[in-house]
Amino acid sequence: MKKIGTLFASTVLAVGFSASAMAADINMTISSWLPPSHPINTEMLQGLIGMMEDATDGQVSGEIKMGLAPPPAQMDLILDGAADITIIFNGYQPGRFVGTKLIELPGYEGNAEAASVAYWQVHEKYLAQLDEFKGTKVIALNTHGPGQIHSNKPVSSLADLQGLKTRLGGGVSADVGAELGLIGIQVPAPKVYETLSSGAADAVAMNMGERLSFKLNEVAKNVYEMPGGFYRGAFAVIMSEEKFDSLPDDVKTALEEKVFGEPASKMMGIAWDASDERAREATMAAGDNTIVTASAEDQATFADMAARVRTKVLGEISALGIDADAAHEMVTSTMASYGK
Repeated sequence: MKKIGTLFASTVLAVGFSASAMAADINMTISSWLPPSHPINTEMLQGLIGMMEDATDGQVSGEIKMGLAPPPAQMDLILDGAADITIIFNGYQPGRFVGTKLIELPGYEGNAEAASVAYWQVHEKYLAQLDEFKGTKVIALNTHGPGQIHSNKPVSSLADLQGLKTRLGGGVSADVGAELGLIGIQVPAPKVYETLSSGAADAVAMNMGERLSFKLNEVAKNVYEMPGGFYRGAFAVIMSEEKFDSLPDDVKTALEEKVFGEPASKMMGIAWDASDERAREATMAAGDNTIVTASAEDQATFADMAARVRTKVLGEISALGIDADAAHEMVTSTMASYGK
């Protein structure tokens, strides 16, 4: 009965948003490449739709459409005008996004909400000048929670990671994977279950919430957890500049002042944190799943690895003409003091 009730509630929610979209003067086509039940769809993009509706008194709404393009092609989808808004994972396009690796570094103190707010603020002050999202309007930035190692075989130490075939999402996760001695395999997130169940990979680097989103509790029953995470994953929500420019001035103002930027970024970070919490509870409740926290010795060893990755990434960003040390300090202090 509970499952039927949940399905009914989800159906009503979907119908409600569809009705709102049909009633709106302006209906945004929002592209998504993730499973329908993923929090990016059910909480973040639907949350964005709700925020746009509230800010514009119902003039602007949106409709999420699946399968318009594969994950790496989402930005091109916006540039081509085939959709109005999408969310991209920066790591899927190696070399295209360098400045955004700043927020993915290990060693930050704080959750996804703090990281997402810090990401937006450092983007405005430092990273926007790189114009890495050229041709689009950036309307929100966010990161998932601390990335951990989820494996189909027991892992109790950093030494156990040597040679482990691991799905890495790109960006800083690839840099960290090299330090850890992982054999990196790159596949889009929706292919993770298949990749693990087939034996093509032994492990995956992801945040805790994806244990539910991609059913890792079935195919990766072991979690090796580094306090603070091995890395974070950076996402950007982008909009067609042509679509934004076509909006009435009062609508633009309402969206800019009440939705786009830090408000939407914060909302999405909060959703990431909630998904991590739900997944942790489910993993701990599962009788055949295990979470192993890195020992103090391994934490110290990884801190040295993280420092090398940080030096490498900040050097890459500095080479682009950005004061990488100042930008890094801004993220560090913003996250450490967030909510205090």
